[in-house]
Amino acid sequence: FTEEKLGQAEKTELDAHLENLLSKAECTKLWTEKIMKQTEVLLQPNPNARIEEFVYEKLDRKAPSRMNNPELLGQYMIDAGNEFGPGTAYGNALIKCGETQKRIGTADRELIQTSAINFLTPLRNFIEGDYKTIAKERKLLQNKRLDLDAAKTRLKKAKVAEARAASEQEVRITQSEFDRQAEITRLLLEGISSTHAHHLRCLNDFVEAQMTYYAQCYQYMLDLQKQLGSFPSTFLSNNNQSSSTPVQSVSTPSVLASASASLPSVSNSIVTSGISELRSSSGSRKARVLYDYDAANSSELSLLADEVITVYSIPGMDSDWLMGERGNQKGKVPITYLELLN
Repeated sequence: FTEEKLGQAEKTELDAHLENLLSKAECTKLWTEKIMKQTEVLLQPNPNARIEEFVYEKLDRKAPSRMNNPELLGQYMIDAGNEFGPGTAYGNALIKCGETQKRIGTADRELIQTSAINFLTPLRNFIEGDYKTIAKERKLLQNKRLDLDAAKTRLKKAKVAEARAASEQEVRITQSEFDRQAEITRLLLEGISSTHAHHLRCLNDFVEAQMTYYAQCYQYMLDLQKQLGSFPSTFLSNNNQSSSTPVQSVSTPSVLASASASLPSVSNSIVTSGISELRSSSGSRKARVLYDYDAANSSELSLLADEVITVYSIPGMDSDWLMGERGNQKGKVPITYLELLN
């Protein structure tokens, strides 16, 4: 082997077909490892968690169950919502968001489990099983080739007739062993094509698992968006925008756009049962506050749920707002937070 590397000995070359098969097997092994490792990173981004799972797997023990990131966020949201009060707009929204995050966390677990069984395990079985067998037989082929080349070298150097006869016999034996090992290796390597076909089926299973996961997540978020759109949202104005500044919508549907576009049913009843006549007259009405509201600027009036205030309209005011009074305090208030009283 050393003489071959130094160019001092001839080397028996493998036939082109066998060389191609060896190259294909090496390429398959290399990319299978990369795809497998990156899939593991995709399914479990936390490297510490991956190492822990690897250790438990080697010890043949089940890894302890713990909350994943969406489940943990969901639990925090639910706890916060209960702390702020399920009856408040923000508390109620937090609880609904938390429940959705937990459902996404469950879907994430199902994706990881399905992908591990249908995709990662077959890839790992190839690396740790089939390819190890191929590598072992390939090494034996290398040894048989070196034996054959060494026998050929001794035959060339043989001077005495008896020595030449013995060397010729050795070459015939080593040639036979080399040919047999080459055939065994070739048969194993030709199985790479069926391995590709099997991995293709596994890839389809992985894509289907991802499709199911993303479809579930989309449906969960769609349901959440509808729920958030069913009660008022203070996203219409914030500390950096005046109440007359419209919220800029993005090109894709968003929870904020939906919440601002779809007013709650109570606002529709307000419009039909008194807002129009309140605007047409110069009088005032009492109104009960439905939800807490924090004023975005000095022109607005902060509200507390269940308090009763006086409201009236002034010429030129935006249709979504009324003037509100509480004692000496006055300011604009959103009609979606009010219920007019008789």
